[in-house]
Order: sequence, then C-alpha cells, then structure tokens
Amino acid sequence: MQEVFRVMRHAAASDSNVLITGEIGTGKELVARAIHSNSIRAKKKFVVVNCGSIPDGFMESELFGHVKGAFDEAVADKRGLIEEANRGTLFLDDISELAPAMQVKLLRVIHDGNFTRVGDSKPITANLRIIAAAVRDMRKLIADKSFREDLFLPLKCNTYQDAAPARNKG
Repeated sequence: MQEVFRVMRHAAASDSNVLITGEIGTGKELVARAIHSNSIRAKKKFVVVNCGSIPDGFMESELFGHVKGAFDEAVADKRGLIEEANRGTLFLDDISELAPAMQVKLLRVIHDGNFTRVGDSKPITANLRIIAAAVRDMRKLIADKSFREDLFLPLKCNTYQDAAPARNKG
C-alpha cells in the first residue's frame, strides 16, 4: 500500500497525463480521483467518461459537444465533456474501448489543446489533464493495431500498472 500511495503522490505532483492499468475492480477510478484531488487542478472539475459504455455513434458528441442542427437529434447546442473538464481533469475509463476514429480526435486535443464541436468549424481551446484507465493489455492492442501508439505514448510517460490496490476477494 505504501508503494501505491507513493506512486499516487508522484502522479498528483505532476500535471502530466496518466494511464492507470489493472484488473477489473481494483479501484482505478478511486486512484484517479485521489490523484486529481491532490493535484493543482483539485478545485476544478473531475469529469468521468466510460469509453466502453457510450456507443461509437454518440461518443463524438459526448466528448466534443455539438451545435444545433449538426444531426437530427441536435435540437440545441451542447457542450461536450472535454469542454466541461476544461481546467480540470478528464478521466477516460476503459480507454482501450475507444474507437479508432475517436482516438485520432482525442490525440488532436492532447497535442494541440483544440477541438471543434460536431457540426461546427470554430475551434475551442481546452486546458485539461487526462487520466485514463485500462483493463486490457495496451501494448497488445497496439501490436494488433486496435489502439494507436501515438495516443498511448503521451499517456505512457506516467503509467501506473496495477497501482490500485486489489480488493479482498475473500
């Protein structure tokens, strides 16, 4: 446990993006919240996105927002979760489930700090920290070409494998 807390303090002291890997039920979101709560962004929002639970067709609108009329259901402008997390932390749970097209768009946000809402051409600037979590072996996904290495790399610099303590299964 002391090692887990040491790693979490180190991650909280940095403003870098973070990747937390580990088995289901090990508390990756709790670790992410603790890192955020002890970081310079602690007073700002911690926005959670479960990448595995949002259908591909809705993910772009959820992350980036949309403008009225961008598609049939877009009856009003909508801020996306990236915009909601501006100046705070965006927690991407199950990032390994993110579709390839969304991986490219997320990479643009990481590199440039800019994105556009669906149906708009005006760029919006986002200053956020990304903490991502994955259960699956990210290196295997990269080898299988189902996850982009150029998205993995900016997260990998602060990877905490099995940083979350295992729950007592007995």
